[in-house]
Parts: sequence; C-alpha cells; structure tokens
Amino acid sequence: MEIKIGNKGRITLPLKIRASLGLKEGDSLVVEVTSKGVLLKPKAPSSKELWGIAKLGKVKIEEIEEALGRE
Repeated sequence: MEIKIGNKGRITLPLKIRASLGLKEGDSLVVEVTSKGVLLKPKAPSSKELWGIAKLGKVKIEEIEEALGRE
C-alpha cells in the first residue's frame, strides 16, 4: 500500500488500516524511526487514563480467603 505525504507533512492512514487497528479520530500514535524506516504504533493508555475504569465493588475478607483456598 502506498500513501503520499501531504500538506505540512501530514499522512492519512487508509480506513482499512484504521479499522483493523481500532483507531479513531483523536487517538494518538507513537512514532519511531528504525533502521528500516518509520514505525507508527498506537499509544498505550497511561495509568492516569485507566484509573477507575474497573469500577470494582467492595470485597469481603471471606471472599479473598476463599479465592486463596483458605477457610
């Protein structure tokens, strides 16, 4: 697949590539220069962005002991 560098050095990732990687408008990519060229990778979310996402409820000590095989 070939893409061209546009105005101000911009490139457009084809829809097929964006869809296969689950990328949407506003997502960030990390750019690395390698010996073979340029590598674009989706940026992993930071711990600050993930904080509170799990929405865990309270757990009783008995549930923890049971999960650990203790009675």
